[in-house]
Order: sequence, then structure tokens, then C-alpha cells
Amino acid sequence: MTSPTPILHLTERSLWEAARARGTYEMSTRGRTLQEEGFIHCSTRAQLPRTAAAFYEGVENLVVLVVDPSRLDVPVKYEAAKPGGEEFPHVYGPIPVGAVVDVKAWD
Repeated sequence: MTSPTPILHLTERSLWEAARARGTYEMSTRGRTLQEEGFIHCSTRAQLPRTAAAFYEGVENLVVLVVDPSRLDVPVKYEAAKPGGEEFPHVYGPIPVGAVVDVKAWD
């Protein structure tokens, strides 16, 4: 059995370090929490460069969290911002640090 395709989340290194200390990651996107947004925005590998350009232009010290969906105990739904739009993975709850299988620097 193969594991599901990882989903990716771009964030500031300091936010990831704080999450590691807490045990869960709860930022949805730049400047917005899971509680404010209702889910955590993620991307596929192909979507990540566009996400970075749209939301993190000029932000330094970014990392990509590589999340294994099979290690989550909350739903992951692929949804579009508007009908017929591109679908992005959304995580409907906190991401436990154990579900993050890799962390890569983003340039």
C-alpha cells in the first residue's frame, strides 16, 4: 500500500518553530489562523510556486511543511475558492507536528 500524496503548506520558519514547541500547527495562511479561516490552506507541489507568489512575496525565512494526509485525524478537502476554480487542499483542523514528514527551506 502506498501512502497518499503529500500536501504542502508554506509558512514562516518562526511560526513552524513555535508549532513544534506546542505540538500542533494552527496557522491557515499568512496572517490568518485556523480559527479565523476555518481550515489550513495547503497546496500541491504544482500549486506551491503560485501560492508563494500570491501570498508570500518578499517574505524571508520561509519553509515548506510536507504533510502526510494519512497522519492527520481531521478531514482534508480539495476545494476551489470560486465555482469552477482550481481546487486546493484544505485541512479542517490543527496539523500535528507528527504529520509533518519533512520541512524544506523555500527560496
